[in-house]
Amino acid sequence: MRPHILLLNGPNLNLLGKREPHLYGSTNFESYFSGLVRQFSDLQLTYHQSNHEGHLLDWIHDYGFQVQGIIMNAGGLSHTSISIADALAAVNAPALEVHISNVFAREEYRHSSFLTAKCRGLISGFGLEGYRLALQYFRQMHFPHAK
Repeated sequence: MRPHILLLNGPNLNLLGKREPHLYGSTNFESYFSGLVRQFSDLQLTYHQSNHEGHLLDWIHDYGFQVQGIIMNAGGLSHTSISIADALAAVNAPALEVHISNVFAREEYRHSSFLTAKCRGLISGFGLEGYRLALQYFRQMHFPHAK
């Protein structure tokens, strides 16, 4: 059985490829995700994006006791949502927080996240490759002898 990993993107991440390409690149997430599915065929990947906090909470609740990991990019909600932090803390699945841009090189209000303390780690500033790095972490957790 392949380990199941949930990838969640929050507000405005549906605009990847169009939005501020100098910060977020010119690739839309669906295209990038298709490549991840091919590269990580030993993992079962599920992806959802929403501009609504409640949808993100529902997906954490729905999947968080079934999947073996959560990759969470809550976008701007990282800096405001105690509810998402509480949801990540409430479920069994370990989570990694991912940010496409280096949040510490941006506005000061982006330097803190309610989610980070509820996650195993934080990957920030590597563009979309942060998701690949997170998947490599989960792969290594479940297949420690994999290349």
